[in-house]
Amino acid sequence: MKPLLIWGCGGLGREVLVIAENLGIEVLGFLDERPEMKGQIVEGLPIIGDLNDYDASKSNVDVTFGIGDPFLKSRLYHKTINNGFQISPPLIHPSVIYTKRGFEIGPGSVICAGSALMVQVKLGIAININQLCSIGHDCKMGDFVTVSPGVMISGNVSIGNLTFLGTGAVIREKINIGEQSIIAGAAFIGKDVPDKVLMAGVPAIEKRKL
Repeated sequence: MKPLLIWGCGGLGREVLVIAENLGIEVLGFLDERPEMKGQIVEGLPIIGDLNDYDASKSNVDVTFGIGDPFLKSRLYHKTINNGFQISPPLIHPSVIYTKRGFEIGPGSVICAGSALMVQVKLGIAININQLCSIGHDCKMGDFVTVSPGVMISGNVSIGNLTFLGTGAVIREKINIGEQSIIAGAAFIGKDVPDKVLMAGVPAIEKRKL
């Protein structure tokens, strides 16, 4: 793979750096829109700044995402494309267990250490699956979904675009979760979830519209 730039220099961005290192991919630095972050050093690598701060003539690079906020991730994805940069192929930590039977995953996606994915799992663009997640058979995720550590998703679950699943959430089988919703940490989802709601509790109930 080509050398890599990572959007985001926080915890998730640094985890993406570790995955790239495990895959033998050179990381040139981090991208961050905040002017005050430019030039700082994180994990021994520079924060280059925004896309226009990188001299694209230096190297042919790919760009990936270490950002948990689905909406920010979506905006930066489209900004990256519009500025003529290429999105990285998926980054999958070597410890991840998955089968290629029906497996699909979009560009800019990242799967962290210790996760397991079963047969016929289909993941969209710029998905982030954190460490130690379990994703059952025949699951589908839209674009820009973020799955926090320790989430357990049973089989035949569908998750819409721009949805966020908090740490330790559990999703029962045959559930549909709408777009732009938030599933709170440790919630148990036992019924379908509409678009643009916050769900929390055991069992989870709708707390408010988003």
